[in-house]
Amino acid sequence: MVTALAVAVSAASVVTFVASPASAAPELLSQGRPVTASSVENGGTPVQAAVDGNTGTRWSSAAADPQWIAVDLGSAKPINQVVLNWEAAYARAFQLQTSGDGANWTTVLNAGGTAGVQTLTVNTTARHVRLYTTQRATQYGVSLWEFQVFGDAAPSGPIVRVAEFLADCPFTHRLPDDPIVVPNLPGASHMHSFFGNRTTNAHSTVQSLLAGTSNCNPSVDLSSYWVPTLYADGQAVEPTGTTFYYLGEGVRDDVIARIQPFPLGLRVVAGNAKATAPDATTISRWSCLHAGHVGASKDFVHCPAGTMLESYLDFPQCWNGRDLDSADHKSHMSYPVAGTCPSTHPVPVPKLRQVLRYPVSGDPARFRLSSGAGFTMHGDFFNAWPEAELARRVRDCINPIVKCGADGRP
Repeated sequence: MVTALAVAVSAASVVTFVASPASAAPELLSQGRPVTASSVENGGTPVQAAVDGNTGTRWSSAAADPQWIAVDLGSAKPINQVVLNWEAAYARAFQLQTSGDGANWTTVLNAGGTAGVQTLTVNTTARHVRLYTTQRATQYGVSLWEFQVFGDAAPSGPIVRVAEFLADCPFTHRLPDDPIVVPNLPGASHMHSFFGNRTTNAHSTVQSLLAGTSNCNPSVDLSSYWVPTLYADGQAVEPTGTTFYYLGEGVRDDVIARIQPFPLGLRVVAGNAKATAPDATTISRWSCLHAGHVGASKDFVHCPAGTMLESYLDFPQCWNGRDLDSADHKSHMSYPVAGTCPSTHPVPVPKLRQVLRYPVSGDPARFRLSSGAGFTMHGDFFNAWPEAELARRVRDCINPIVKCGADGRP
């Protein structure tokens, strides 16, 4: 059974806007659409009969497990209901799956079948919908009078074709702790500013984070994010803008379609706290809010009065598929090469982009990080997203290349 994540339906990753009418009552999306099946019992039970709107005709499969029937809606559409009108030969167990290209599928629902009409409530966006049956209730194949998919013919509001969702996670506290680099050693690190999970300290584990609370929007994000503390004129300054973007950019669209959620408990460090010069290990960039003419730099920049100092940092988006951490906290991850993940790190995951905005400007000689100069800026990420919440956002926002907000909705 194929269980890869849903494939993107857009062939371009440029930003476009599609104006759509407001949402109305659910519409029948599947009737008359192209449909395929794993098998057909005979010429009198063709697969097209399951989507022809006629409850006097039916599709029936061969007498074997598993079987499937899939409908192509033509483009990605919000789906909220699937109705199965079973003939007496129903499926005792099945999965409802979605896909962007009709080849790579993700399971959105596991269920047991019942004779007669069965209504399933779902909340997803997809182009292809497949009923994948795993256990027949009778000695015969599975058979449907109708396979109906309901939803919105067009999403409500403008849809932005960017693979993105986000979390706004304000500053929570400062500690000289680092549960990734020096776990269980309170005070052993330079000063860090923490965001998101309120409980983070030297002893934090995935279990303690999941048991904690978060100030993120959305609050379901229990992850912890931290950076070296910024000082201006010797005084600690915390960012007033703290957004963590989860992106699909940086790889080809076919790779975006295969992006998987971060594994629970993944720990990653990006940047180089020990850098002695702004070299290739300096991943972060400094710039000025509303002063683009200043340009970006690996070190602090001089921001005009009335603007703010910004820090951008991209985490690697290719995982080795095995390790939640590594000795240097980086080797289990990799940045993409030529638009794809290298063979050593074959699993694409979202690109985490950390954007921090500090309420300071002026002479960069006034600034320092607890780790040193501006080019030592680095970020730590300890993933504690609830698995289902993260998977939904990857499936509905990243894979189909749709810009979503903090709630994981377009």
